[in-house]
Amino acid sequence: MQQITSLQNPRVRALRGLQDKKRRQIEGRFLVEGGKLVGEALAHTVVHTVVVEEEKAGHFVALLEALFAAGAQVLVSPRRVLEALCETKTPQGIVAEVDMPEPQASAGYLVAMDGVQDPGNVGAIIRTADAAGFDGVLLGPTCADPFGAKALRGSMGSIFRVPVIQTEELAEKLAALRREGYAVLSTQLDGEDFFERGPLPTKLVLVIGSEAEGVSAQIRTLATHRLRLPMGGGAESLNAAVAAGIMMYDLSRERE
Repeated sequence: MQQITSLQNPRVRALRGLQDKKRRQIEGRFLVEGGKLVGEALAHTVVHTVVVEEEKAGHFVALLEALFAAGAQVLVSPRRVLEALCETKTPQGIVAEVDMPEPQASAGYLVAMDGVQDPGNVGAIIRTADAAGFDGVLLGPTCADPFGAKALRGSMGSIFRVPVIQTEELAEKLAALRREGYAVLSTQLDGEDFFERGPLPTKLVLVIGSEAEGVSAQIRTLATHRLRLPMGGGAESLNAAVAAGIMMYDLSRERE
């Protein structure tokens, strides 16, 4: 293992560049933090470079051996270097540079995010889509980056298991899906009761709108169904990830 100690090391500077969304998109790579996410990355994509805190290297012996076997470059650093590479306040001692997974074309049950800007919500919705057995996730252009540190923590590795497609033209994508026979379910406060919905086709896309504005007007016009979750209490709305979770699980139950 090579040791690095300076924040000015060219490799460290290149890795720090991946904290920027545009750089991630150009390179097709991103950073994952912590033993769980590094292990998930190793199982699902290419790991290029790993930086491990020298005092915690012993905690990751088995993982480091697997990374070596896979051809990853492993660097050892003092804590201050690792902290510069991590966006968490208390880094777990390991960070890796990995390839973005190639999203495979998927059909069946999809969830789309239209302007979901909180990265924690984006990550949580991806994680729930994975748990509920959904087949893919679509993200419109104004959504938080699913490969940013907070969204990755929210997804807990599901980013590697569920096809995640980012599109600059969400409305066009949904219109194309509708032409292919998909039901487009718009979630909105003035919609019909979600639990009173009629039968749905075997292919659908559930659209979750932004935390502040909901589903955009352009997307609402494409919907085949406009649905809301009934609320018997005093709250006017639900958190986007919570609402998405309730609906995805109920749709999954119906699918089964």
